[in-house]
Amino acid sequence: MRLVLSRKGFDSASGGCPSPIFPDGSMIALPIPDRTSAVRYEDLVWRGRNLGEVVETLTGGKKRRAFGAHLDPDLRASLRPRPPGWRPALGQLGAAQGHLRNHGVGPGDLFVFWGLFRRVDARLRWEGPPLHVIWGWLQVATVAPVDATVRPALDGSWRWAEAHPHLAFPPDPASTLYVAADRLDLPGLRAEPSGAGFFDFYDDARRLTDPSARGPGTWKLPLGFLPGRRTPLSYHSRAKRWTRRDDHVLLEVAPRGQEFVLDGDAYAEAVDWVAGLLAHG
Repeated sequence: MRLVLSRKGFDSASGGCPSPIFPDGSMIALPIPDRTSAVRYEDLVWRGRNLGEVVETLTGGKKRRAFGAHLDPDLRASLRPRPPGWRPALGQLGAAQGHLRNHGVGPGDLFVFWGLFRRVDARLRWEGPPLHVIWGWLQVATVAPVDATVRPALDGSWRWAEAHPHLAFPPDPASTLYVAADRLDLPGLRAEPSGAGFFDFYDDARRLTDPSARGPGTWKLPLGFLPGRRTPLSYHSRAKRWTRRDDHVLLEVAPRGQEFVLDGDAYAEAVDWVAGLLAHG
């Protein structure tokens, strides 16, 4: 299987700020703005909070509650009303989709979503440094080209996907949906979590940023990620990005990357680490 570390949610370039970690430890990856989307931030409600109000406050009004939200990956059924048969799904296109296609990402492979987060106080004022944190996952059951497979069946088997933001885009042969499996299937996983899900609360175990780093892009990972003679995590082939410590490895993450692909068969220890995070989420 392939493990895909997938950057999603607000950051300084997409949205203008990190996603929030609230005083009670709850957290949500805010979907980035999307002018083509019929879904507005004010349409989304999470744990009793209207995300339109949250986005407007965090961005100082630069992003308004009535702005379109690119709800992708779309993992939380409870955010808004859903049609019958709705499934969690991720859409991708352009160079990022080309990268996934070139690495053969398909059924059985696992996306692990991470993003930029920062703590806020009760009045939604920023506190502390920004961090890269894992916030969700999706194991692939189906890979479907939007134009060739999804659009022709919107009045039938793909009706549930009609509101996905990629269906609002112009025709594009690269546009693709990755639909979640019903249950998560990983080696050694005793429990069987859903094939797609999210973490509503912060945990240090899912923090990627090294606690001693000056910025969020220096990650502290288990030694099982260290390439050695194996093919490294995609976009991270330069040896100087990797620094071994006694019981872990530091990684200087490639800036603005979206999809980092790792061969799970060659990196069984890395897959075991991810399985542990998901099993105890």
